[in-house]
Parts: sequence; C-alpha cells; structure tokens
Amino acid sequence: MLMIHNTLSRDKEAFRPLEPGKVRMYVCGMTVYDYCHLGHARVMVVFDMVSRWLRASGYEVTYVRNITDIDDKIIRRAAENGESIRTLTDRFIAAMHEDAAMLGVLPPDHEPRATEHVDGMLGMIGQLETRGLAYVADNADVCYAVRKFAPYGRLSGKSLDELRAGERVDVADGKRDPLDFVLWKRAKDDDPRDARWASPWGEGRPGWHIECSAMGSALLGKQFDIHGGGQDLQFPHHENEIAQSEGAHDCRYVNYWMHNGFVRVDNEKMSKSLGNFFTIREVLKQYDAEVVRFFILRAHYRSPLNYSDAHLDDARTALTRLYTALKHAPAATEAVDWDNPFAARFRAAMDDDFNTPEAIAVLFELAAEVNRTGSAALAAQLQALGSVLGLLERSAMAFLQAGDDQGLDGAAIEAAIAERAAAKRGKDYAAADRIRAELLAAGVVLEDTADGTLWRRA
Repeated sequence: MLMIHNTLSRDKEAFRPLEPGKVRMYVCGMTVYDYCHLGHARVMVVFDMVSRWLRASGYEVTYVRNITDIDDKIIRRAAENGESIRTLTDRFIAAMHEDAAMLGVLPPDHEPRATEHVDGMLGMIGQLETRGLAYVADNADVCYAVRKFAPYGRLSGKSLDELRAGERVDVADGKRDPLDFVLWKRAKDDDPRDARWASPWGEGRPGWHIECSAMGSALLGKQFDIHGGGQDLQFPHHENEIAQSEGAHDCRYVNYWMHNGFVRVDNEKMSKSLGNFFTIREVLKQYDAEVVRFFILRAHYRSPLNYSDAHLDDARTALTRLYTALKHAPAATEAVDWDNPFAARFRAAMDDDFNTPEAIAVLFELAAEVNRTGSAALAAQLQALGSVLGLLERSAMAFLQAGDDQGLDGAAIEAAIAERAAAKRGKDYAAADRIRAELLAAGVVLEDTADGTLWRRA
C-alpha cells in the first residue's frame, strides 16, 4: 500500500483516496515574471514523478498545477519593461513550458491562470465575509481575520501566539492583527488598467493566497486528496489556504499535504543576494536535461537538494552507467513486469513515500545484472522501470553520444573511427592506437564489438 508523509500529521499515512481508484492533486505552480529557477525545477520534477507513480499504480489522476499571473512583482516588471501584463506573462509561461518539456515533465491535466478565476475568488471572499471571517480594513483592502479561525496553525505546528507574519504575508495599514492577510487588494491610483477587476469592495485584484483556494475548489472540489508544493509554501501560503477554504466551505480542505525540500547551492541557501541563483536555462547550457532530472530524483523529495557542479558531474556519470547497460537493448520501452523481483522491490520503494533514491538503487542493481548476463529481458525491465520515473526513455546511444558543441561532432568522430579501421586493416596498429588515444583525449571512448566500433562521450 502507498504510504505518504503528510505534513499535516507529520507522519506517514496509508493513502486512501476520497474516491476509490481516482486521485485529485493540486500543486502550487509558478509566478510568471521571470525564467524558472532550480527551485521551480524541483517542484515540477518531484510532482511529475508523483503523478507518474500514481498512474503507474493504476489510479486515474487529475493533476492541477496553477499559474500565478497577477501579483506585485508581475505588475512591477511589466511596468519596467513598458509592456502589458499579459504580454509579460505569456512570454514567461511559454518559457516555463519549454523548460518543463526539456526536463521530461509531462503537462498537468489542468493549468489554470489566476486571472481566469477572479470571479471564483470574489465568491469565496464573499462567503468568508458572510461567515464573519473577512473584514474591510481601514485602507479598503479585504482581510482575513486569522484569530477567528480556531484551527489556524495546524500545518505549521505552531500556536497563533508563536506565529508571526511570514515573508509573503502582506502587512497593511488597518489590519486588526499582524497575522491577518489580504484577500482583496483595493486598487491604488497608479495601478495599471490591466491589474484591476470590479468587486463589491471596489476595483482591485486578489491577494496571493485566495488564488489557490479558488482554483483548487473550482477544478477538484471543496475537498481533494493531495496538495503539494515547495517547503517554503507551508507557512504562510498553505496555512492560509486551509483557513480560507475550510472557513468558506466548512469541511476539510485537503487530506494529504506534501512538501518538497529546499534547494541549496554548495550547502548555502540559493538566493540572488548570494550570487548563487541559477535558472533552469543556465543549468541546461552545461548539463543534459535528463542528467538534471536524474540529479533531482536521486534525492528523496523531502530532503534538501544540494546543487553543485560536482554533484551534477556525479549524476552524469551515474546516469551514463545505466545507459551503458542498455547500449545493446532495443529503443522501444516495454511494459513493466511487476512480478519480476527487481520490479517488486522498485514498487516497494516507491510505495514508501515515493522513495526514489531506493528505487534508483534498484535500477543500478538491475543494470549490473544486465551487464553480467546480457539478458535482453532484464534490459527491457531496466528501461521500463526507468521510464516510470521519466528516465531512460531515449535510445542508449542517443544519450551516450550526446555532447556539448565544443567537442568533436558525430561526423568527425565517425570519420576518425573509419580512419582507425583502415589503419587496422593495413596492420598499422600504431596509427590505430594513436587515433584511439586522440579521441579519448577529446572525450570520446571507443568500444570494439562484433558489430563494429561503438563510441560514447566520456
């Protein structure tokens, strides 16, 4: 049985969906005013892995990952660029989709934009006001009265008196309590026209937290199975989502809360101020996208992920070992034989709170057995199990021969191999050895087989 670590209970729990055989999952997506960074990459890959495993386990999954396409940073960036908000957000949504596709992230079933659900947000704010949980502040913003929601603090595990306004809690004049947060921001005189919506409380725009409550309930219902996101969203964003949704609907909001760990760079928190902030695009200029995906999945989703060139280089070497075991296998991926003992151990690992490090360890054991036996059936199992994680889906030689633009291209390598073959036929073994050594110095490894000479990048 699948066990999931539930942030709300701080324990692993047996997964029992609300509707047998079906899973409804919501994940907080990106705020689209710039290119996605490594933290975004981890969220996308982790929950892509979760949705893949749920489907591989036989569940019918409805996966929603939202887009925040209106907030202060977006408004400010569009103004700086002299462009409309929609032009800005469309451009970075397209870039996000490109990055996700490179990382092997499958599209979610629904990808709602916040700006498409403002009416639903207004309806929810109205419900909260009717229930006495929302009020109009002195500055005309509509705020949530946190202390009127008794369960507040369950997700973060702190009492109201221990909590303080978090990094993304709006501090505004007229609040009754520092922990209260904004549901509706009254438009300022200098706010652009495309950042204003009509409401019962005057023109304005939604606060950040209400977006996900409205979109989640609109697409998945008032209660659903799994809600995910980065650890940084646990408080205040997800805490506030619970308060809004349960306050408005008077029922439990989410059964299982999942949070992936932080990304660190050389054991320091990634931040622009430290100069160690990397976009996905910057990383993919240096490393194959599948290597980056493999690097992310090699760590348990809840543990910190320490990014460094050394760790990426190690991931590349490790993934090369898996592909090397598949170099004589057919490119087509077959279905997993779950009765196979390797597959059974893989399943046990994944059912233990998506334990990808243990599942990947099984892949390496299986690769060793493929190398030892040359079994085509075991090679097919290796490919199939890797595919469950979005790995090993290319032909082995396509991966092994992929390289940067600075080295020899494939045509030059094939020409050198042909020249070496001619030297060997002429019994000029010194020339053949020299060509092999020159290729190795250029990062190209040759392997002589009964079917001819194969090559791969070192």
